[in-house]
Amino acid sequence: MRKTCKRVISALMCILILFYLVPASVAASNKAASTVKQQSQADINEILSKMTLKDKLEQMMFVSYRIWKEVPDNSQNPVVGKESGKEPVNITELNDEIKMALTNHHFGGTVLFAENFRDAEQTLRLVADMQLTNQSGGGIPLFVSVDQEGGNVARIGFGTSGVGNMALAATNNPDNARLMARVYGEELSLLGINTDFAPVMDVNSNPANPVIGVRSFSDSPDVVAEYGIAYMNGLHDTNTIATLKHFPGHGNTDADSHTGFPCIKSSLDELKKSDLIPFKKAIDAGADMVMTAHIQYPMIETNTYTSISTGEKVYLPATMSSTILTDLLRKEMGFDGVIVSDALDMAAITENFNVEDVLTLTINSGVNMLILPLVTNTQLFQHTLNITDMAVNLAQSGKISIDRIDDSVRRILLLKQKYGLLEKTNFNVTESQIYNAIINVGSKAHKDVALNIANEALTLLKNKDNAFPLNVKDNEKVLILFADNCASRVGNVDLAKKMLKEKGITLDSQISVMVNTTENSEECVKEASKADHCILVYRTYSTACLDKGTDAGFSSAVFDSIINKRHDVGKKSILVSCQLPYDAARFLKADAVILTYNSAAMRQVPPEIGEGSAYIPNLASGLVACFGKSTVKGVCPVNIPKLNQKNEISKELLYKRNL
Repeated sequence: MRKTCKRVISALMCILILFYLVPASVAASNKAASTVKQQSQADINEILSKMTLKDKLEQMMFVSYRIWKEVPDNSQNPVVGKESGKEPVNITELNDEIKMALTNHHFGGTVLFAENFRDAEQTLRLVADMQLTNQSGGGIPLFVSVDQEGGNVARIGFGTSGVGNMALAATNNPDNARLMARVYGEELSLLGINTDFAPVMDVNSNPANPVIGVRSFSDSPDVVAEYGIAYMNGLHDTNTIATLKHFPGHGNTDADSHTGFPCIKSSLDELKKSDLIPFKKAIDAGADMVMTAHIQYPMIETNTYTSISTGEKVYLPATMSSTILTDLLRKEMGFDGVIVSDALDMAAITENFNVEDVLTLTINSGVNMLILPLVTNTQLFQHTLNITDMAVNLAQSGKISIDRIDDSVRRILLLKQKYGLLEKTNFNVTESQIYNAIINVGSKAHKDVALNIANEALTLLKNKDNAFPLNVKDNEKVLILFADNCASRVGNVDLAKKMLKEKGITLDSQISVMVNTTENSEECVKEASKADHCILVYRTYSTACLDKGTDAGFSSAVFDSIINKRHDVGKKSILVSCQLPYDAARFLKADAVILTYNSAAMRQVPPEIGEGSAYIPNLASGLVACFGKSTVKGVCPVNIPKLNQKNEISKELLYKRNL
């Protein structure tokens, strides 16, 4: 009994000690964190105090050196003319003009595009040269960024392209989003790139959306939030800055801001029930950077501007809206990081606003960093430099708020400090870095990650009378017919054959491939009718692909005829959807429908599976699955609506989202 009492008393004393010590230790920890934060702010304030107004404004700018074209000074056409006598070249190394610009102008960041990437060593040296040149002029280390979303938007031609966001959600496993993003982040870090303009947090609520589509995880806000946060965390695992885009949501548009000026007539309450949910959850989960959308929201931002091209009144887009960026994103949603504009050379901006007003409206609305027009010729190169001088003049005249500038630069510096950029002083490339980049960027191990995820994403949406998978017997013929709108995907068949051989199946002599064109439609129908087995590959990338009366949908009528004629003789057809899943509603008579969610041009197969040039494995995986060598277990992450008699999307559902 005494021993028991002693144990109880001892336990009580431990609890009392913990009761007093834990709060003290927590307080000490909080005090230490507060001290570090104060020190960080002090360091940032010291840097700010030494910066000129020009330095500050340039720190707020992303520049992009993409293509170098010599254009005569007196030319009014930004597209290079024959009078220059020189062919345009991709900027894979810095020329003297760009070096001078990076030395004399202390830009905050640079954006790389496909034209900047040749191989791993070249990329490492290009990035290092940018940082070293910037540093030689007293600049602060750059955000080096790229749009490496994965799938259709993957800029590094020798890296791992991945599978795309909708495919990630189709696996029904958020861990795959984190794993795939971690691969991207590792490869970017190996190349010296510290910022990824990803993930896309847009809710693809409009099937007619021409620019988001499979770049979105889903048409469910909660699914987008879950997978988007997992993706963001995957980048953060590799110390890569993630960027949520396109705030406050690009998923409910039927226009592309690259070529038009979208308008979403949703109220703020409607946005809060859908588009804003992923952004809010990701902000709460630790987002550092948010990219704006060049979209009009007249129910939220009522201020207008007279378009310079049409003379008509247009609403200020989110990129220029203080109501959306400051009142909503900052104050109401609590975002405390860096707001970056989408590219300011997109048609939504250039066709409606003059340059001075673009600078004034974006900065005063709360944008911290501006993505300047892409440099694709010498005129645009000079134009970019002129913009910096223009911004200084606007600030000096009081048109651009100095307080806004200081707030922006402070946020930029804090983010650079958080990711260790302020402390980095040596950007010289070592042989070890080159070796690691060559070995690991686009490695077989990384591409196997994408291949495994592509297999998990495959979704069997329909399978009438066990039409899928095929049971190909000796001497039977299989025709794989590609629609005109996916002719550039034919190389996926050769890749699929290689993958089948790895599984012990050789069907080369039994598989034939055709591409439907306006000249061979009758031949396609004839060959498809004769074949023992037929796989039809279709690509819907816009609603025009669903309409047999459009060029984009030309092959759909041919596919209808093939399906019907094969039914007439008791044969079946498998439809493989290689991009948007909405084409499942177009081919209701297909016996089986398998969704792959993404594809890209592949006219030739890489030399070895998992090596060579980048490729998106989704379609090849889908073709392999048709021969019974994959377990198809994916789920459809979007609702698929029925089509009306005009093959237009209706409000009635055909297949319901499975997530």
